[in-house]
Amino acid sequence: MAAQVPLVDYLVLGDEPHLVAQECTACGARFFDRRNACASCSGTEFTTATIPTGGELRTFTIVSLAAPGIAVPFVAGVVDCGGTSVRGNLINVDPDPEHVHLGMKVRLATYSLGADDDGTEAVGFGFEPID
Repeated sequence: MAAQVPLVDYLVLGDEPHLVAQECTACGARFFDRRNACASCSGTEFTTATIPTGGELRTFTIVSLAAPGIAVPFVAGVVDCGGTSVRGNLINVDPDPEHVHLGMKVRLATYSLGADDDGTEAVGFGFEPID
């Protein structure tokens, strides 16, 4: 199997891919990526929290105009994963209002973004509908 690297540091690959957040030990606020201080309480100590892979679509937009080279339309949304808001694209679903709706149940899914000359694969994440 070729080596894989996640597109973002908070995506953990392996048999059960998942996201991790930095959780403030003082107030419990969660943030993706590294933090020096909590934006909610100014605390400076954090623990790592595993984010549930399933969630519910809270808001979305169907993007029809993007930078050159970006395929449109696509769905960008915010998913509530057990109380943690995660921004991500919906994948493996038709990008239209007949197939995407508020409150729909989704789960984390990974996909290949391509590979370099050595065969190392870059992996991104999105959310797909739960059937």
